[in-house]
Amino acid sequence: MAEEPDPEAPRDSSEWLFSFGVIADIQYADLEDGYNFQRNRRRYYRHSLRHLQSAIEEWNKEGIVPCCVLQLGDVIDGYNAQCKTSEKSLELVMDAFQLLQVPVHHTWGNHEFYNFSRDYLTNSKLNTKFLEDRIIHHPETVPSENYYAYHFVPFPEFRFILLDAYDLSILGIDQSSPRYQQCLKILKEHNPNAELNSPQGLCEPQFVQFNGGFSQDQLNWLNDVLKFSDTNQEKVVIVSHIPIYPEASDSVCLAWNYREALEVIWSHKCVVCFLAGHTHDGGYSEDPSGVHHVDLEGVIETAPDSQAFGTVHVYSDKMVLKGRGRVPDRIMNYKKELL
Repeated sequence: MAEEPDPEAPRDSSEWLFSFGVIADIQYADLEDGYNFQRNRRRYYRHSLRHLQSAIEEWNKEGIVPCCVLQLGDVIDGYNAQCKTSEKSLELVMDAFQLLQVPVHHTWGNHEFYNFSRDYLTNSKLNTKFLEDRIIHHPETVPSENYYAYHFVPFPEFRFILLDAYDLSILGIDQSSPRYQQCLKILKEHNPNAELNSPQGLCEPQFVQFNGGFSQDQLNWLNDVLKFSDTNQEKVVIVSHIPIYPEASDSVCLAWNYREALEVIWSHKCVVCFLAGHTHDGGYSEDPSGVHHVDLEGVIETAPDSQAFGTVHVYSDKMVLKGRGRVPDRIMNYKKELL
């Protein structure tokens, strides 16, 4: 791997601009260690909170303190719902985040919806939409209240967009609602299995219950925000719990309509990076349009003697991920037309 640039001493024409933290799939529960669905991967439910606390301590001590942290979804595990400890576990995790000296932006994953309804999440501390930046003269860039998405500017000429990857989903919504029926119809049209979490025999294995997708309304909004960023020569980082690029993920852990999302992104030059969690294994690929897709390794499957988080140092010509533990370092150069 190429040598990691020192954020405090940029080389050549590269100028350090700002940094931000990333962490994914904490999935805390006050339980003994367990295993994933296939029972081939160990999960450290109780220790995941200690990993988060350790990450926060390191971010607070960094020479270059990150301007914010992106939490990529699944802060507590679905087992909390069975144990009736959802609110208590969420409170413990949010208390840990309170010690962070910078804002944290929360993305919602499937485990949020195993524990809470969409209405509950909207009124919880996991809703960080109040941190959004509104573009007053471009009302089309204001997201609808029908999905949890927003954008903000951490540094001039950089825009971060948080997407709702469960805008289309049967999780977290009333089963009697038209929206639930519409999403169930989509899921069953692609997945005839009795167990809707099983991808067995599917031509499109991403159509499982623990995934979701983006409504056309949200994709139209994303398109409008990216148009604005193109016009204003901004660089854009997109954040989602679920990945959208097959080369950076396994074939199951993808958004239902990842192709449509890619089509929107590829029609604009401004996007430089797409950050996601969900896979736990992590993954990376640069797509044909020069967008770097990073799927972060999950805290939940990280042994007590390791770690799983990172700090991204943003330069004028690239982004440099400095990973900890299971998260590898990466250098992600911008496409030439953005330099």
